[in-house]
Amino acid sequence: MAEPERSVQRRLRPAPLIFEPAEAAADPEHFFDLESIEDPRELLARATELTLAFRAAADRALEFQAIAAAQLADPRRFDRLTDEAIAERAEWTPDYARKMVEFGRDLIRTGGRPDEE
Repeated sequence: MAEPERSVQRRLRPAPLIFEPAEAAADPEHFFDLESIEDPRELLARATELTLAFRAAADRALEFQAIAAAQLADPRRFDRLTDEAIAERAEWTPDYARKMVEFGRDLIRTGGRPDEE
């Protein structure tokens, strides 16, 4: 499982993902048209762009998970959830849920920018 800490340097925006038409996505051999690129230099460049874009998307989604966990655990909420309940909903361990709640609180406190170590 990914660690909740993220460096500010990873906030760079890679090439945007281009969504595939449904019929292309249904073909298991088709992946963002990479199979049609014959030049290995071009293939490496595009595959690298996609790798960076997916990593950035995963990192950002993780930050949103942490913020949501922190909001759900906020003691000011009348419907506050325990770390265990958050863990169950997110399919995490309770220990990881506690770390994500804390990470989310840090993100909220710093305006969405993880603290630098």
